Amino acid sequence: VCAGLENIHQLTRQRRYELLVDMEDFDGRKASARYSSFSVDGECDGYALHVSGFTNGSADSLRVHNGQKFSTFDKDQDSYGKNCARQFLGAFWYNNCHTTNPNGVYRWGADGTLYAVGVEWSTWKGHDYSLKTISMKI
Repeated sequence: VCAGLENIHQLTRQRRYELLVDMEDFDGRKASARYSSFSVDGECDGYALHVSGFTNGSADSLRVHNGQKFSTFDKDQDSYGKNCARQFLGAFWYNNCHTTNPNGVYRWGADGTLYAVGVEWSTWKGHDYSLKTISMKI
């Protein structure tokens, strides 16, 4: 039996929502991505992400994450042979593994010492640039 708080599932299952992702780099440049449809399944379904309808913005980094369950260090639900959350030091709707890692390690901009572990939106800044800010708004 699945139990616990499912606030985002309860919120997003009631009606259709849009998602806006706002980002900023360490030089003050800003970017965004807007999706016309966003929802998250409940705990029994692994909090699977449903995002589609990229309508505008700088780059679409969520498409490959659509349909994925939420993975953490201790609950590997990604499509990769290893645990993406452990390998890339975050938690997210990883696939094989990511094109965005908003829960990654907060670093200061360009840093190629550890591949793809930062707060990333790869289709905007690549895997070796950790963003200053990122926010996801429904």
